[in-house]
Amino acid sequence: MELFDSHAHLNNEKFAEDLHETVLRAEANQVSYILNVGWDIESSKKAVELAQKYPNQYAAVGIHPHDADTYNPEAEKILEHLAANKKVVAIGETGLDYYRNLSPREVQQEAFKKHISLAKKLNKPLIIHDRDAHQHIMEILKKERASEVGVVLHCFSGSPQMALECVRMGWHISLAGPVTYPNAVKPVQVAQVVPIEKLFIETDCPYLSPQAVRGKRNEPAHVKYVAEKIAQIRKKSIEEIAYHTTENAKRFFRV
Repeated sequence: MELFDSHAHLNNEKFAEDLHETVLRAEANQVSYILNVGWDIESSKKAVELAQKYPNQYAAVGIHPHDADTYNPEAEKILEHLAANKKVVAIGETGLDYYRNLSPREVQQEAFKKHISLAKKLNKPLIIHDRDAHQHIMEILKKERASEVGVVLHCFSGSPQMALECVRMGWHISLAGPVTYPNAVKPVQVAQVVPIEKLFIETDCPYLSPQAVRGKRNEPAHVKYVAEKIAQIRKKSIEEIAYHTTENAKRFFRV
């Protein structure tokens, strides 16, 4: 069995003290691939460093909507330079966050569009962060023709209806720890309805620890709990869920 943690942040300082041990635990738990995602310039650089160091790790580079006001021509030039590395397999995470509004919404939208433009220029797929911004996310992705390069909505928090609309557009849905929570409703419904060939799994570590390890720092080894829960929901074996979600992510990210 092989698992693919399609959205991790081992480039986060919370892993500074025990990074190698964390990687070994992931391997011991059959996590064969890890995609570390940047949220600003420094974390994007760190993601690339980790991808260079570890054969089974890959990188995405981008600027999170929280820091959208730092997206400028110089930052774009750095992202483009980083993305030239063959182990950089996506642009992101980018998108909109209307929950915290740490950057003005108009600024977030402009940075989001520029990420899409960069992804199209470089022919790399997009990793989308969407929090409380479903309508504008959908509108911008459609208007900017993001389907040309491929889209995954990470840690999907929308309705099953939205998920199916995304699938109709050819996009992918990624589920994380929240699908395991006792009060989870929408993530469970999404896990039921999304075609298996459009589904990824992730940890978003160090955040969103699955229920089995709630209250502890999340890490790639824990992606197995997401796979287990989806297997339970869909009445399939964990091996089948692992196979499909891993193959989906490998194909999408071209690894």
